[in-house]
Amino acid sequence: MRIAVSHTTSYRSDPPSRAIQALRLVPPGLRSQKVLAWELRVEGAEAGLRYTDAFGNQVALAASHGPVAEVIITAEGVVETQDTAGVLGFPAEAVVPAVCLRETPLTAPDAAIRAFAVSCRRETALATLHALLDGLHEAVAYQPGTTASSTTAASAFAARQGVCQDHAHIFIAAARTLGLPARYATGYLVTDQAQAPAHHAWAEALAPDIGWIGFDPANGQCPTERYIRLAVGLDALEAAPVRGVRLGGAAEWLDVRVAVQSQSQK
Repeated sequence: MRIAVSHTTSYRSDPPSRAIQALRLVPPGLRSQKVLAWELRVEGAEAGLRYTDAFGNQVALAASHGPVAEVIITAEGVVETQDTAGVLGFPAEAVVPAVCLRETPLTAPDAAIRAFAVSCRRETALATLHALLDGLHEAVAYQPGTTASSTTAASAFAARQGVCQDHAHIFIAAARTLGLPARYATGYLVTDQAQAPAHHAWAEALAPDIGWIGFDPANGQCPTERYIRLAVGLDALEAAPVRGVRLGGAAEWLDVRVAVQSQSQK
């Protein structure tokens, strides 16, 4: 499948402020996806420094040279995808899998998550991960507006509702409880609506002899050809497409617009 993406993030501040932001908005080439064309543009700041981090994410640092009232970040392009049943294998990256056993404030498990994880333990790592996927999809309802970006895995699991970020964090917390390296993935998903409310998120976990595999508890499935994987990290903060700081500006407004559409292949 060929998927066209247009992702625009606009920041406005009053009075104008200085800002520096790390942009993880360029999808990597993987077994499941090939980047045919991609462009990252920044207005109001300069993205001069670019590098690949330990997770294999392509990162651009955007910094304003003085106080600015608005910064507009646009990422757009076309990616060709294929269904690999969520299997990524072993992508080239510097980080060792054991790092993905590390807890973060957003993914720290509580007694309830630990008990849930144990109930999903099966004879093999792969069977266990699929049991976590199915069990979490059934236990936690997808309910927009019930959680925030700061909601922890334990809080969302206790409420039994949340959004894709919460599903991913709970899955990660449970997998790590069982000694299975897991991490947070962010990207895009083709749906029946051309205008997406925001980017999508899911989890990845490591199965011995198979490699990294994607799991999307919010939709109860492994990623298909409808997914574009953008970046990964230990949690939503580390894998965020746009993350930074600003100096000055008493008020700030944020506007995010994402359009994801499949293209007919000729």
